[in-house]
Amino acid sequence: MPDFSRIIQGAPVPAPVSVNAIFGRVMGLVAVTVAFCAVGVWIGKDLTGWQWFVPWLFALGCIFGLNAANNAGNRGLAVGLLFVMGLLLGVSVGSTVYYYATIDPNAVTEATAATALFTLALGAGGYATRKDLSFLYRGLFWALLALIGFGFVMIFIRIPGGSMIYSVLGLIIFGGYIIVDFNRLKRAGGEEAIPLACGIFLDIFNVILIFLRIFARR
Repeated sequence: MPDFSRIIQGAPVPAPVSVNAIFGRVMGLVAVTVAFCAVGVWIGKDLTGWQWFVPWLFALGCIFGLNAANNAGNRGLAVGLLFVMGLLLGVSVGSTVYYYATIDPNAVTEATAATALFTLALGAGGYATRKDLSFLYRGLFWALLALIGFGFVMIFIRIPGGSMIYSVLGLIIFGGYIIVDFNRLKRAGGEEAIPLACGIFLDIFNVILIFLRIFARR
């Protein structure tokens, strides 16, 4: 199963914009991206072998592209790339989602519900925290790299309980990202809406995959 690295974008803050307006825009973009991802899962359900790698690679390119377009002021292109990214990531994990669904037909529903509660609880906590938590990005980034390295090692070395350890560590790391992203959302300027939507979507995307692995293999 592919894991996806985070792109941490530190866009400058422009003229003041309503916090509620930014929050609504970001969450609206996240919701639409999730919908595109769901469509992608259905499209990619029959992929085999390493076929997932092609849409994943293009999705990674979309992440870099949307940040570049956003920094250049081309918001329309950035939003388009955000939605394409969601679609392609869905395609890349389509066969994985369907595989887990065959192991436990209830796994997808349970993973979705758990992800919603997980995101709501940690996101609310991060948003309610007054202190700027942006300083945690660096530590989370290095922790994520270590997690990816651990996952790579598990491909070649069988580690007792390794899958559960990986899942728990993943939830801790992406839970941290959710807290920090929602904390940042309260302070964001209008130009940060698209990169933030991308970041929050990637948080949710990875969390639901982790929960899916946990519920399907219990």
